[in-house]
Amino acid sequence: MKKGDDTVVEINSRKVAIVGCGFVGSASAFALMESGLFSEIVLIDRDTNKAQGEALDISHGLPFAKPMQIYAGDYSDISDAAIIIVTAGAGQKPGETRLDLVKKNVGIFKSVIPEITKYNKDGILLIVANPVDILTFTAAKLSGFDANRVFGSGTVLDSARLKYLLGEHLGVDPRSVHAFIIGEHGDSEIAAWSSANVSGIPLNKFCEMRGHFNHNKAMHALADTVKNSAYEIIEKKGATYYGIAMSVKRICEAIVRDEKSILPVSSIQKGNYGVDKIALSMPAIVGKYGVEASVPIELSEKEQEDLKKSADTLKAIIDELDI
Repeated sequence: MKKGDDTVVEINSRKVAIVGCGFVGSASAFALMESGLFSEIVLIDRDTNKAQGEALDISHGLPFAKPMQIYAGDYSDISDAAIIIVTAGAGQKPGETRLDLVKKNVGIFKSVIPEITKYNKDGILLIVANPVDILTFTAAKLSGFDANRVFGSGTVLDSARLKYLLGEHLGVDPRSVHAFIIGEHGDSEIAAWSSANVSGIPLNKFCEMRGHFNHNKAMHALADTVKNSAYEIIEKKGATYYGIAMSVKRICEAIVRDEKSILPVSSIQKGNYGVDKIALSMPAIVGKYGVEASVPIELSEKEQEDLKKSADTLKAIIDELDI
């Protein structure tokens, strides 16, 4: 690829850049340091002192981790980064929905994304800032990158929350639970119960094996808990960052190791279930080239209707934006 000064730069598959060093960005940097996935991590923030402080703090733990460089830099330092993680944006305040953030954060992206693409046109853009679906769509449009190389963390964390709660409910390891939250990462998200299972056993059947029979009541309660988890955490401690940092690490694993893992990331949809030209979360194969393919899962008619409503909610907001 060519840098801003037309110098040819080769992408370094072991290098990641994080744009935004708030709670989510710094927690993600720490999780990625612990993971050993990368040999180089560059932190970028409009507050240079903040980026330098986070880099120093995390670097002091390197004697207990794998060798790597962690430093504060500027946009020119991302020219060879394989993955650029964008967490920059205004944080969600108590009582504020993710969608309330949209105009502020789209404005921030209008300055951030052109700076990224000035220096790097071949990496993968992983969008984590909220509202992630709107900002993924914004980043795809502003960057001009191939659609497979621009995607968001989506409902990876929401799905993990659902698996955790189901594991608690059923008394099983949440890693044995296979279930997705789809649609918007936000208030219109959908729990895809039709395809949920525990190690291949349909969810309702497994619930009955564990002595649970009031399925509808339990499903509504669990879905509501997942949907409101972020609000509860924000109310109690002001922000959410550990769970999303682990989700970022998981997505990066799938990319760096070319795992071809199926993850519910937010990406531009291409007509599946009647949803087109909008970014939202559906299961997708994620590997070294980014989103390699969508994975159709079984959805009931009601779930498909709710997915379309979720897409329409996002489209209505995008139509009001100047992107």
